[in-house]
Amino acid sequence: MYLDLFNIIFCIAFIVFAYFNLNDNDSWLWVPLYLIPSLLCGLTIFDIHLPIFYLLISIGYAAYAIRLFFIKDGVYDWVKNYNTPSIVASMQADKPYIEITREFFGLLIVVFCMLVNYFFI
Repeated sequence: MYLDLFNIIFCIAFIVFAYFNLNDNDSWLWVPLYLIPSLLCGLTIFDIHLPIFYLLISIGYAAYAIRLFFIKDGVYDWVKNYNTPSIVASMQADKPYIEITREFFGLLIVVFCMLVNYFFI
C-alpha cells in the first residue's frame, strides 16, 4: 500500500523532471535518465518488479552523481568556492554550478527511489 503510493508519487515526479529537461541542450541525456526510473516505478505499481534494474540504475546513477560532485563547477565547488548559494535561481551562464548541482540532487533522488524499491519490494 505505502510502496504503491511511493511509486505513484515518484513515477509522476520523474515524468515532471523529464518534462523540465526538454528545453535543455542535453535533453537527449536527461529525459531518458528520468523516464527510465519513471517507467520502473510505474511497472512496480502493477506488480512488475525488476530488482536487477533497480540495482543497476542505482549503481550507474550514483557513479554519475559522484562525477558531478567532483567536476569543475560541480557540487564540491558549489560548497567550497561559491559558499552554497541558492540553486533555485534561474540558470545563468556565469553560474554553471546551478545546473550541475540540480542534476546531482536529481540523480540522488532516483538512486534513493530505486534503492527503496530494491530493498523493500
